[in-house]
Amino acid sequence: MPVDPSRLQVVHYPDPILRRKAATIVLNDEVRAVARAMITLMKDEEGIGLAAPQVGLAWRLFVAHLPPGEGRKITDDPSTSQTSPMVYINPVLSAPEGPVEPFEEGCLSLPDIRGTVFRPPMITITAIDLEGTKFTQRASGLLARCWQHEMDHLDGVLIIDKMPPTFRMRAKPILKELEEEYESRGHGFI
Repeated sequence: MPVDPSRLQVVHYPDPILRRKAATIVLNDEVRAVARAMITLMKDEEGIGLAAPQVGLAWRLFVAHLPPGEGRKITDDPSTSQTSPMVYINPVLSAPEGPVEPFEEGCLSLPDIRGTVFRPPMITITAIDLEGTKFTQRASGLLARCWQHEMDHLDGVLIIDKMPPTFRMRAKPILKELEEEYESRGHGFI
């Protein structure tokens, strides 16, 4: 069934789509339209990344945008930012570098939940862009973390799965509220 990009919205935990492993996709006009709509939605939601499962699609696709200076120090490596939003189709991460570092993360699909997640500070990504061109980029800092966060979504992994136990315990009341809200909207409890 075709996707109407104008109807995309961020889905919240515990929607089952957030736990599904996303499938490889073929670039076509529908994928292009969805990716453009996801960029708009990401900006509207004030996010730095958004994965297709977060809009209800089990596709291996995410978008990201970290403008220069946002969330970084002036002395940071330029590989920590992007001049314009990027689309990553069928992305693959490789070559993590450096000891894992803690950093507080949030997620558009887990509103009001923040917690420490440990990730390598540098990573390489290979993906396809909207023109069908395969590309490889290397990033550090917040951009590297963003890519890893969005890739987790493509594999059905959420930040609550990677947080230390103390942060997961603090998130329990909010998760319970999200579960109750999901059920009240006519979805079965998972």
